[in-house]
Amino acid sequence: MPKSFLITKKGFERLKDELKHLKTVERQEVAKEIADARKHGDFSENAEYHAAKEKYAFIENRIAKIEQRLSSVEVVDVSSVSGPNICFGAFVRLIDDVTRVPVTYQIVGEDEADIKRGLLSCEAPLAKALIGKKEGDVIEFVTPNGEKCYAIDSVFYEQQT
Repeated sequence: MPKSFLITKKGFERLKDELKHLKTVERQEVAKEIADARKHGDFSENAEYHAAKEKYAFIENRIAKIEQRLSSVEVVDVSSVSGPNICFGAFVRLIDDVTRVPVTYQIVGEDEADIKRGLLSCEAPLAKALIGKKEGDVIEFVTPNGEKCYAIDSVFYEQQT
């Protein structure tokens, strides 16, 4: 049985939207670029043609990857998750024990992770250290720059504004 990957409902919709865009927009555009480049003749020295073919291969690979991923994901409706313990989909507000700077992450599937947007992959070591913990707990976490210590300030399951 193939491995199942967790993803939030929002992340699943984003992947489906990306797939639709690749198939209906990007694929059409690159096909036109290839056709236009063919008009320039000799393919062996036609940089536009080779660039368009590479772009086409990238798009096709991304389509295949997304289709494969969508066929093996388990969609988690975060709105139905609650409780004091941190689990997939939780928003977690952490306080750095040294700098006292707060940071908030949502634990999401690896396909939707984007640390700059506060989306932490459930496969990341920090997320693994957080799973099962609750508000008030303190975790120690090893980073490439050394050990860090975070206090779990709050755990919630809906985006707070």
